Amino acid sequence: MNTQLSQKLALALDNIESKKDIELLVAATQQSIGVYKIGLEQFVRFGPPIIETVKTFNRRIFLDLKLHDIPNTVAKAVSSACDLGVDFLTIHTQGGSAMMKAAMQAKENHGGSRKPKIIGVTVLTSIDTPTLNHELNVSGDVSGQVRHLAALAVSAPIDGIVCSAADLPALEGTLPASFEVITPGIRPAGTDAHDQKRVATPTAAIARGATLLVLGRAVTAADDPSAAAKAILDEIADGMAPG
Repeated sequence: MNTQLSQKLALALDNIESKKDIELLVAATQQSIGVYKIGLEQFVRFGPPIIETVKTFNRRIFLDLKLHDIPNTVAKAVSSACDLGVDFLTIHTQGGSAMMKAAMQAKENHGGSRKPKIIGVTVLTSIDTPTLNHELNVSGDVSGQVRHLAALAVSAPIDGIVCSAADLPALEGTLPASFEVITPGIRPAGTDAHDQKRVATPTAAIARGATLLVLGRAVTAADDPSAAAKAILDEIADGMAPG
């Protein structure tokens, strides 16, 4: 296992209806995956105990709840998440600067030794420019909105952002070196994009500055998830090898 590269891969534990199947999936993929993402579906389905289930495999935990509420409520939720000992926690940058600052303050004030990185979601990968303009009534294109929200995240400051790899060129030179840049919508070449409209290959995402790639059905829906995860890890290794 390439331990360093595996820390660049997060596997979303979505669309799995039993705890046992989650355990089997993590067991099968843990040699290639360094981070496991627990989102709304599984957190609602199983509650906080699902975090402990994944922790037994000694992998990092990405709690993807996309918190979005008034600053005080988000701060309380962040404090509670700190009690769970996760490594990453998402909030929505569209909650505004005050909300992001409250989230960071809650993390810093928490007495625990393991505090999550607070990651701000910019524009969901299911949203394209027509949706942004006509349904959400936000002018401009998606990349411009991502750039605006990323700037808010930097100024708050929080620990990183989530954005599509397709939007990373718009952020070049604008993010601190220590910033986490998490990219969903990762699809190996030739695979189905499903309901995500802005996708990228693993190698392209890393080349554009991504620090953590979120994989989903390309692995979880594969006939052999272990082989699928290893193939993606190998693809990244080959892409980063000196030419």
